[in-house]
Parts: sequence; C-alpha cells; structure tokens
Amino acid sequence: MRQVTASISGIEGYVPDYILTNAELETLVDTNDEWIVSRTGIRERRILKDPGLGSSHMGARAVQGLLEKTNTDPAEIDLLICATITPDFVFPSTANLICDQLGIRNIGSFDVNAACSGFVYGLELGAQFIETGKYKKVVVVGTDKMSAVMDYTDRRTCILFGDGAGAVLLEPNYEGYGVIDTLIRADGAGYNNLLQRGGGSRYPATHETVDARMHYLYQDGQQVFKSAVRNMADVSAEMMERNRLSHDDVAWLVPHQANRRIIEATASRMGVGMDKVMMNIERYGNTTAATIPLCLWDYEKQLKKGDNLIFSAFGAGFTWGSAYIKWAY
Repeated sequence: MRQVTASISGIEGYVPDYILTNAELETLVDTNDEWIVSRTGIRERRILKDPGLGSSHMGARAVQGLLEKTNTDPAEIDLLICATITPDFVFPSTANLICDQLGIRNIGSFDVNAACSGFVYGLELGAQFIETGKYKKVVVVGTDKMSAVMDYTDRRTCILFGDGAGAVLLEPNYEGYGVIDTLIRADGAGYNNLLQRGGGSRYPATHETVDARMHYLYQDGQQVFKSAVRNMADVSAEMMERNRLSHDDVAWLVPHQANRRIIEATASRMGVGMDKVMMNIERYGNTTAATIPLCLWDYEKQLKKGDNLIFSAFGAGFTWGSAYIKWAY
C-alpha cells in the first residue's frame, strides 16, 4: 500500500459584509488612500460589526460552508483544529465553540495560537493525524476578528488588519497528493515587537492597563517587516530546496497577506513571478490566521489537480513556516 498523505479535499471561506475602505479610515486617522496602497497594497478590509459575535461565528460559517460543499455530515468529522489569536474567550477554546454552533459532538477540538503562521501550524498538526491513520476527516480553520484588538486612533496598525475565516477539510490520499512537507519555526526573542500586552496572566485587565491602551495590538512595524521578509523568504526557499523544486515546478506561491512588499520580496527570493502568486490583500487586508485559506478560497477555480503550492507565513511570536502541497482536485 502506498504511503498515506493528508490531502485538502475542500476549501471554504467567510468574510463579514461590512467593508471598511481606505476612504473611511481617512475620517478616523491621519492617513490617505495613496499612502496606504503604496505601502501595503490594501484598499479595503472586512469588519465583523455585529455585537456579541466573535471569531467563532466566522469560523463556524466557514466550516458550515465547507461541510455543505463537500457533502460531509458533521458526525463524520474526527477532529477540529482552530488557528486564532482573537478567541471569543480566554477559555474555553474557540474550536469548542465552533463545534457547538455546528452540532459537532464528542470529538477532539482545540486552538492553535501561532498568530499569522497559525494556519500552517494547524495544517501540520492535522496532517499528522491523517498520516498516522488515527483520523479520516480533520478540519483546520483559521479565523480572526482583528478589529476587536485594533486601536482605531493608531494609523500605523489600524490600516493593516481585517476580519475573516477560512477552513479546509483534510482526508487520506493514496495517490501522492496533499501535504507533502511542512516546516514550522519560532523565535521567542521577537515577542516584544508584535503583541497584545494586556489581558493575559502577566498583565490582567485593570483600569491602568485599559488607560494605557495595552489591550490593543502593538507592532514595531520596521522590525516586523525586516523579520517577515527574511524568514518568509528563507523558509520558502528551504522548502523548495529540500524538495528539489525549481521555480518552474511551482504553480502557486500562497503567502500570508501581511504586506504587498513582503509578498513581492518572498516571490523574488523564490524566483517565482507575480503571476504565480495568490494575492487578495487589497480586498481583505491582514486577516492573520485566515489569510492563506482565504487565498485558496478565492483562487480555487484556478487550481488544477497536481499543482505544486508553496505556503509561506510569518507572525507574532515570532513564528513562521511553510508547507508544500500537491493539490488533490
């Protein structure tokens, strides 16, 4: 029997209806459309405005669409992994809440916190459960409500992020398609350059932490940019080298949608033309753990069975990673 691989057998995304344009941001902070587009490539982003709804709502909508599209009964799912840094609550996990909303019972479900690299981390975990034969159907969902941690008086960060979710179904494959290789990396020395300082066990919520705006995302943009360019490029090049892939062999680069210039630098290092790069940052901004599956969702009709895809991501932690996928349908 041929070695089993974990193939992506379905993909679905969800974004909220509300569109936050650059023009609207101009009314909130000192910025303008030309400045935002030239530096980030972002023109608009989606925002979950509905009160009382969190990341689980978007994740559940993406998973519900995935199950319907693949004609999968919720009772067939063996495991659900949720990548998020904006959980509905500190506990229980957002994965638990997604399962509850969809009527998925009596299975394992847990969250992965690897920031913008979360989907790649979750994919590696999910693939191993399939490869060992432990499970037959695993859902990996990336969902983040970044608007919940945005300071809309900080023009350096509020222009970058949006809300959204994307989910994939992993199933066994015996034809050599699916997740061929993965690489995940981390360096905690970079933690202070991109984080939410307040709300955890180190700095629980107090009047002082709220007044100091510690519950919003903080980012040292220059340091994050340098690290993202270097590590996304390095890990993607390493993935190609260890699997003996040339730029001609790669059908698509699927990069984390953080910044257009970071994406272009990664593609250049890999020798991949921009015509082979999935990009939707102009419409969604940075949706953190949801960016890669949302790209797959947008480009699904252009994918062909056997296409070689390279995923590349970088996020807070610092974390980064890459995956080599041979598309299965």
